Amino acid sequence: MEEELFDIQPVEDEEQGMFEHFRLGVDPGQEPVRVDKFMVQHLENTSRHRIQSAIKSGYVFVNEKLAKANLVVRPGDVIKFMMPYERHGFEILPEDIPLNIVYEDDDLLIVNKPAGMVVHPGHGHFTGTLINALAHHLGLKQGPDAADDRMGVLVHRIDMDTSGLLVVAKNDEAQLDLAGQFFVHSIERRYQAIVWGNVKEDEGTIEGNIGRDPNDRLRFKVYPEGDKGKTAITHYRVLERFGFVTLVECRLETGRTHQIRVHMNYIGHPLFNDARYGGSEIRQGTIYSKYKQFIRNCFELCPRQALHAKTLGFKHPRTGKWVSFDSPLPADMTALLDKWRKYAGAMPEE
Repeated sequence: MEEELFDIQPVEDEEQGMFEHFRLGVDPGQEPVRVDKFMVQHLENTSRHRIQSAIKSGYVFVNEKLAKANLVVRPGDVIKFMMPYERHGFEILPEDIPLNIVYEDDDLLIVNKPAGMVVHPGHGHFTGTLINALAHHLGLKQGPDAADDRMGVLVHRIDMDTSGLLVVAKNDEAQLDLAGQFFVHSIERRYQAIVWGNVKEDEGTIEGNIGRDPNDRLRFKVYPEGDKGKTAITHYRVLERFGFVTLVECRLETGRTHQIRVHMNYIGHPLFNDARYGGSEIRQGTIYSKYKQFIRNCFELCPRQALHAKTLGFKHPRTGKWVSFDSPLPADMTALLDKWRKYAGAMPEE
């Protein structure tokens, strides 16, 4: 009976940008009952308070229509629990991994993630992730059957080889509120990136739908005509020029997978040492062997895409006040910039 009631595979609603976490079908013999009560009876490890918070935040639908807590469901009705991020069916095992916590209160914490750390278990990484570390820090205990049945603590993520700030919700109210802010794009996210080439304009906006590359499932690409993919908007501003590379600040208006990496590559400025999008090749510069060795040394100094999630701002889910957090560039990107400053300073003026 359980498999008929629950569809645990995440199903994306392309129109709304939402993901289906659970689907409940009301049995033919079911007496009319409030939707929140029905969901509590049929979802394990879920309190009525949690369900009511989800309904209040607009994440529960009955027969494709937004539900209210006092809605009465009847036989044949279909209940969907939707969230603005994918559901992940992995067991979360707490691990004692050091965390760089920038801020913490009763509702949330801000983590400065190092490059090289995977955010969530999956795809060959089932231990040593940020989620494993958070489970230990927060004292969460989950068995195989409880994997991700909580609404979760993370409402967004950054790539494994991207460093920087992430917000973590510590309770249901904070998690639902923050998820809503991300969904309506009211969160402020500013990144700093070192990209190939001398970016022509001092500032600009990149618009282009982003979707998976049909020729490489690990890559994403821009669909400029907007017939595929999802709307994506990145605002950029030049911070410093080094001739063959540029330091830019990118502000995300939307938050698509690999968005900055894809958009900067789309305008001809892939991120420095971004192997997936062509940035680990020499894209600008001279043909001389001394320059090639300089670039190889740069790649060794920063052995990942040069991208850091530097600033994060949002309305605090409890107080409603705007809060903002900033993190310094990590050592590898700082060293890379110093190296380019010295190189650019030694270049003859045109």
